[in-house]
Amino acid sequence: MTQGPMFTIQVPASTANLGPGFDSIGLALGKYLLVDVYEDTAWRCEAKSPMLAGIPADESNLIFQTALEVAYEYNKALPHCRLEIESDIPLTRGLGSSASAIVAGIELADVLCGLQLTMQEKLEIACSMEGHIDNAGASLFGGLIIGIYNGQTASYVQQPIDELEVVAIIPEYELKTSDARNALPAELSYAEAIQGSGISNLLVAAILKKDWQLAGEAMTRDLFHEPYRARLVPELQALRQLPAHPDLYGYALSGAGPTVLCFVRKGAGKQVEEELQRLFPDCSVEALPIVNEGSKVIFHSPAHLES
Repeated sequence: MTQGPMFTIQVPASTANLGPGFDSIGLALGKYLLVDVYEDTAWRCEAKSPMLAGIPADESNLIFQTALEVAYEYNKALPHCRLEIESDIPLTRGLGSSASAIVAGIELADVLCGLQLTMQEKLEIACSMEGHIDNAGASLFGGLIIGIYNGQTASYVQQPIDELEVVAIIPEYELKTSDARNALPAELSYAEAIQGSGISNLLVAAILKKDWQLAGEAMTRDLFHEPYRARLVPELQALRQLPAHPDLYGYALSGAGPTVLCFVRKGAGKQVEEELQRLFPDCSVEALPIVNEGSKVIFHSPAHLES
């Protein structure tokens, strides 16, 4: 008789940057990576969602790789197990699929090795693997996260967001993060850096004040990455040509792209989704909720409740 999973790991998707908050602002979104964890005699991974077809089925899978690295750092041996993975987070589309897998791997090691990691420790492990705080922080904590990672420690502010919806324009084509990074300049002038940081400060202040019109304006004024990546994402360029919309506050590349996120008035998501689907018929357009709960572990076996 096949036994059920010992526990399930649930990790939300995320978006990063929100325009000028480059590598420092993230937001959790209502798409999920779900990992059912079973006892086994080897490390095995089975993809249950079509979009995950082709991912590694052994310990070279990113979730296992992360868990093995965490276990090693804490001088523990990761027990063999089988993972059944479902996800509706598109891969290489700028919605944090790799960050969600890293967070899932940290949670996996934490439970199976009995590490009892704090949220701060989980965050700093994730940041060390990702290189920055935005996607991983949002997936761990939920809601909006604003922070920095200096290579050793992470500092952050987490804020629930309840008065905003997001509509994602998801192109069919992929955009590798490496290609998007290569489009960036090696340096900015002093004047550009001051202006760019000022716009980022304005974005954060407007969000925390819930001034969505001002936040939307700040999102579209980024100087750090969107001017250089726009040529790679025609959907972003097309949005810039549209007239003002009463329910659409602003838009920004989701992470490195190519997904573009539109930030809309609460309650208007479905209507804006329908309008944008007509304008972008070759893309998947989807209203997504912002979620204020981050990753969690759901236990199914009483024997593992103490872990």
